[in-house]
Amino acid sequence: MAHSKRSREICNVLFLCVAWYIVSSTNNVIGKTVLNEFPYPLTMTMVQLLSITILSGPLFNLWGIRKYVDISWNYYWKLIVPLAFGKFMASVLSHVSIWKVPVSYAHTVKATMPLFTVILSRLIMGEKQTLKVYISLIPIIGGVAIATLTEISFNMVGLVCALISTAGFSLQHIFSKKVLKDTKVHHLRLLHILGRLALIMFLPIWLYADFLNVIQDKAKTYQNYRIIILLFLDGVLNFLQNVIAFSVLHMVTPLTYAVANCSKRIFVIGLSLFILGNPVTSMNVLGMFMAIFGMLYYNKLQFKDYTVERQLVAVVGKFCVF
Repeated sequence: MAHSKRSREICNVLFLCVAWYIVSSTNNVIGKTVLNEFPYPLTMTMVQLLSITILSGPLFNLWGIRKYVDISWNYYWKLIVPLAFGKFMASVLSHVSIWKVPVSYAHTVKATMPLFTVILSRLIMGEKQTLKVYISLIPIIGGVAIATLTEISFNMVGLVCALISTAGFSLQHIFSKKVLKDTKVHHLRLLHILGRLALIMFLPIWLYADFLNVIQDKAKTYQNYRIIILLFLDGVLNFLQNVIAFSVLHMVTPLTYAVANCSKRIFVIGLSLFILGNPVTSMNVLGMFMAIFGMLYYNKLQFKDYTVERQLVAVVGKFCVF
């Protein structure tokens, strides 16, 4: 019986991982395709935030996701509002990056997330890392540097936006963990809260910066139903990607999630190269895989340090009891 249950769990995780890879890759390819023909990254962000807000509420209620928890206004303004702001800013910059540079290169640059996590955790939380963790950052930096120097379709705006968006996602990761721990809110409910608030905050910016341009650009909107359909699909796929990623994270160990995430990045890069056909050199590919290997090694070391820390706490706890 236990073996049967374990087999079902493994099958569920494998199914979710495959779905995650397919949804994420398709989402990135569609996003790049849309932005090539419809150069409005702010509008794409608006569609995604709207999709999260509209779809998450009814679906989460249907799935029985527990309702909101009481959060003080002080805490709301201190953490929830900045998280929502960071969500739409990182999303906009991420869309600008895949608009300006190939998807494969943008995802290689996103492998620098551990670097930003280490720096920001040190500055904000005062966390120190082991020497091995710092060494694991070397192949990440080296890989991204090689990929940058050999990128045929290089664009400085795309690189800068990819780096800033990655730093933004690192900040979101750090503070989302804190919010989940402090408030005990369900992880999917937090996604709904942040998506809705980000939509409200981003709406005036979008109306001012993009709305009139989109309305006036009739050739790329009303007269091109293909773009409208692709935008709709992009919003739905982005919502699904968020839900699947959160679900996988809560079903497996941090190390397994890290491996799955790195594998997903390889899948996204490979599929984007195959479908979009952007030219790459052998050194470019080497840089991509160096960065991803460094990211995987970093996550392995982080999980090992976390496991050792938990074991030490358990041992100390036993001595304290006796």
